[in-house]
Amino acid sequence: MRKPGYELHPVIEISGCDDAVIVGYEKMVETIRETKHRIVVCDVYPGVDTKQVVHALSALHPVVVVDTSDLLKPLPILETQFSRNITDDRVFGFMSHHVIESCFDEAKLNSARELVASTDSAVVLIVGVGASLVSCSGLLLYFDLTRWEIQKRYAQDLPNWLADNPKADALEKFKRGYFLEWRIADRHKISLFDSVAWFIDTHENDHPKMIAGDVLRDAIAAVATRPFRMEPYFNPGVWGGQWMKQHFGLPNEAPNYAWCFDGIVEENCINLEFGGEIIKIPANNVVFSKPHELLGEKVHGRYGLEFPIRFDLLDTMGGGNLSLQVHPLTEYIQQEFGMHYTQDESYYILDAGDESVVYLGVKNDCDKETMLADLDAAEHAGASFPVQAYVNAFPVQKHDHILIPAGTIHCSGKDTMVLEISATPYIFTFKLWDWGRLGLDGQPRPVHLAHGKRNIQWDRDTDWVKAQLLEQAHTVSRNPDYEIEQTGLHIREPIITFRYTVRTACPVIMDDSVQVLNLVEGERALITSPSNAFAPFEVHYAQTFIIPASVREYCIIAPDDDPVILICAQIR
Repeated sequence: MRKPGYELHPVIEISGCDDAVIVGYEKMVETIRETKHRIVVCDVYPGVDTKQVVHALSALHPVVVVDTSDLLKPLPILETQFSRNITDDRVFGFMSHHVIESCFDEAKLNSARELVASTDSAVVLIVGVGASLVSCSGLLLYFDLTRWEIQKRYAQDLPNWLADNPKADALEKFKRGYFLEWRIADRHKISLFDSVAWFIDTHENDHPKMIAGDVLRDAIAAVATRPFRMEPYFNPGVWGGQWMKQHFGLPNEAPNYAWCFDGIVEENCINLEFGGEIIKIPANNVVFSKPHELLGEKVHGRYGLEFPIRFDLLDTMGGGNLSLQVHPLTEYIQQEFGMHYTQDESYYILDAGDESVVYLGVKNDCDKETMLADLDAAEHAGASFPVQAYVNAFPVQKHDHILIPAGTIHCSGKDTMVLEISATPYIFTFKLWDWGRLGLDGQPRPVHLAHGKRNIQWDRDTDWVKAQLLEQAHTVSRNPDYEIEQTGLHIREPIITFRYTVRTACPVIMDDSVQVLNLVEGERALITSPSNAFAPFEVHYAQTFIIPASVREYCIIAPDDDPVILICAQIR
């Protein structure tokens, strides 16, 4: 058993800004007052506690307080307006392309603007999502929050921004955020980003931290020039295992840990350290602010302001099988859910038990109609689905890389530790069979057989899978110092992966694409710059990290006596 070296709260040190962070509302009020601005605009990301913001900033003694939630269209009108995006499905909606103005009552918005404009020589406070729509003058503050923190607040009865649903199902709240609210809020944040005077980290409600906009923008620019890690988060699950708890030194309170999300830029945060004070910001802010530097020209050109690669860990060691599932074909995810590209995946086997398997593809001569009838009986009549009769179960061992283009039926079996290397869309899992079990909440987990049966590719049978998806690694370069192998992904998938086995040092020339890597063997490795463009970056076992395209070249160093192995993903 390794001594846990996995860093749970990685930080990125920003030098030369030791006194940049203002901590607490009292000092924030002092700083705002010193600016002598009459109009204070507090725009926020959905999920920020605006009541607390209003209460704390009442120390400015505003004569007018505008709460933007009072300016929204009536909720029934919003429900009708966004019904195509919200849908009546528990999990899936349709991606919104709305702008923030569409959420507000124009007459109410104009009245608020007139009120602010007519108030002379006194402080006016405007607070809420879209506050800058009321006034574009004055002091602009932006109160930010990561999506993972929002999800935790959903579990504590936070309603959605555009709904009065504090007791709603967690999946329903997430759906509204993912398909509607976060997309609108992101577009609005991007439009404001370069003009914000002060950013406020609100991850700790009673302990906000404020930093000047110019300082934060410079820090983000620095992040986009060097390797960095995001802060991981962990979730238990009905099939979860014990491997991460043992290897990462995680708390024992949870019965298991099923997921580690340490490579999902849309949801993770990065921790910026200024003179000992930590500012948490959504990692997506780096994409929004420095897309060319982070993604590279060809990736930005293809994906826009989206980070297209996702890494996460799936732990079934001592747990159970994942649900039998399939992901949508590209045309299906575009037409049904409004997404640009689909959830292509792969499983890199980080560790395995003696009987580890991956279920992948239908068996040769599988009868489609009989299999679908048995799946339907399992969903609606409570029958058990005979997985082994229809789906291949391939034994897997450590360092196997299993390719899973969308449309391929699959799941990881028990007693397997998977590093999932995939395209970024991550909720489009059509469960076909969940082994007759309930979720941790005591409710059946959603099965989407109607979607799934329209996406299963029946020609991906035993022979096809063996030829196309298993044992695809081949050597690209080998010498006494290192070996480079291409391990995937399948030609239908946009990601290409390389495995670096490094005995001493291995130089890497990047191909105008951001890279995401994980140290899959070895206690630690160093990433260094041939031109000393960044300080040596140390990564520990099983940690995921990002190398921006602007780095262009780097060197992988094995600093100890043993070789190290890293898996690297980039866009083709």
